[in-house]
Formats: sequence, structure tokens, C-alpha cells
Amino acid sequence: MRLRIVLALSVLALFFVGLPFASAQHTYVGAEKCGKMCHKIEFTSWSTSKHAKAFESLKPADQAKAECVECHVTGGKKDLPGVQCEGCHGPGSDYNKLAIMKDKAKAVAAGLIMPTEKDCVKCHNKKSPSFKGFSFAEAVKKVHDKKPKA
Repeated sequence: MRLRIVLALSVLALFFVGLPFASAQHTYVGAEKCGKMCHKIEFTSWSTSKHAKAFESLKPADQAKAECVECHVTGGKKDLPGVQCEGCHGPGSDYNKLAIMKDKAKAVAAGLIMPTEKDCVKCHNKKSPSFKGFSFAEAVKKVHDKKPKA
């Protein structure tokens, strides 16, 4: 009986201790903030890319279709048009602090996603009416080649 009470109290304590974390919202901060804070070179490179113009590339009728919008805006939010930084790297509210971003392992632990092919093919796939094939290796090379040298 005593063991059951201890276990029940332990579970209850874990629930209440974890409650703020469990209810915390991972929020998107937007490419502007990423660029102004630290990633000026990346922001400049991104701002002229097809990802930045993804929402604009839709026909007006398609801008209302959920199945189109989900890949052409960030986080499903039309106030974050285009495939912004967080469209690939995850919501930045948890990892955008300088002390965290200085340490890649801390940033990843806090929610930073380092995109893989599996992440990219969520949008770059045959369901897209404009799909013309996708090579993850070529896409990565293109992004890295486009990035201005510091």
C-alpha cells in the first residue's frame, strides 16, 4: 500500500513538474528575426531564393487551398509566407537565444532541426503538381553553393 502511494505521488509530481513544459508552445519567430539577430548572410541568401518566394509562386486560387499552403508558408501561418528558416529548422522560440545557438548540440537539444531528406520530401514529392523530381544531395549542394562566403 505504501509503495502504491509513493508511486502515485511520484507520478503526480512528475505531471505537475512537467506541466509547464508540456503546455509550452513552440512558436515561430520568423526569418526577419533570424536574419536581424545573427544570420545576416543566410538571410540575404534566402531572401532571393525560391523558398522565400514559395507563397508568391502559387496562383491566387491556390493560396486558399490548405494542401498548397502547407508547403508554401512556414508553420501553416500565412503571416510567415514562403519557406522561411523555421520551415526547415523548426520553430525558433526554444533555440533562438544566443547562448543556445552558440552551441549546436544545445540548439539541437532545444529543438533546432538539421533537415534530412525525410524532412524535405514532405513537400518535394509527387503530390506536388509542379514536381519534377528531387535530389536531396543536389538540393543541399545548391543551398551551400548559394550561401555567400563570410
